[in-house]
Amino acid sequence: MPEDFYCEEVLSGKTQVTKVMETENILAYYHTRPFWPTHIVAIPKKHISSLITLEESDNELLLELLGVIKKVSAKVKEEKGACRVITNLGEYQDSKHLHWHIVSGKPLREE
Repeated sequence: MPEDFYCEEVLSGKTQVTKVMETENILAYYHTRPFWPTHIVAIPKKHISSLITLEESDNELLLELLGVIKKVSAKVKEEKGACRVITNLGEYQDSKHLHWHIVSGKPLREE
């Protein structure tokens, strides 16, 4: 996997994705290799390596990202009855680009 799958593959257009919601600064799409039956990823289009590297100047972008996550999560909850919103840090973060998973259902495979 590239260091930053989201910039190198998704945002560049090399990997095609099915969009769930998009704004000028945010993209939410169905995961290319889902781990749950419903597995959506939300990312900023600007490269930010992780939640803990956000700068003060990223506050508006973070609010926009959380707004998209809120809308997508509400729709998943309405359709599926429940969902989780997850972000990873450190070793758990495979791609070094801030991203959130909006998921529902039992895992499709073991980690």
